[in-house]
Amino acid sequence: MKFRLVTAFLAGLTAVAMVAAVAQKPAGPQAQAGVMTVYKTPTCGCCKLWIDHMTAAGFQVRAVDMEDITEVKQASGVPMRLRTCHTAIIDGYVVEGHVPADLVKKMLAEKPKVAGIAVPGMPVGSPGMEQGSQKDPYDVLLFDKTGKTTVYAKR
Repeated sequence: MKFRLVTAFLAGLTAVAMVAAVAQKPAGPQAQAGVMTVYKTPTCGCCKLWIDHMTAAGFQVRAVDMEDITEVKQASGVPMRLRTCHTAIIDGYVVEGHVPADLVKKMLAEKPKVAGIAVPGMPVGSPGMEQGSQKDPYDVLLFDKTGKTTVYAKR
């Protein structure tokens, strides 16, 4: 009888702990502090090149291959007009597209009150989109949770 009571008590504690853990987990994609988690499709070559760029710049990167990353983009609040081939999460910020590593570092150091940083489209010459010496000009944008954007840098 005592064994059954102890077992039931422990099972109850385990259930309570599991419910508490789930209740405390924030919604949306998660990443370990200081680690950049990149959500991408398994066959995207430019995503791999961007990850190589970020790794070479000193970021610890964890790649997550998914057939469809739409849910990640939606959960992360990436406005439709800014969406590209991959979405990264680091220290609570979203990094959308081919953002240069130096600007990600700058944003992380400055800690602006924004949802993230993005390079819309896939401009030739941006990290991961290199094509020889060709380099198209592009804007790097900060965006907030309402979708408002501001130009953070021009490249």
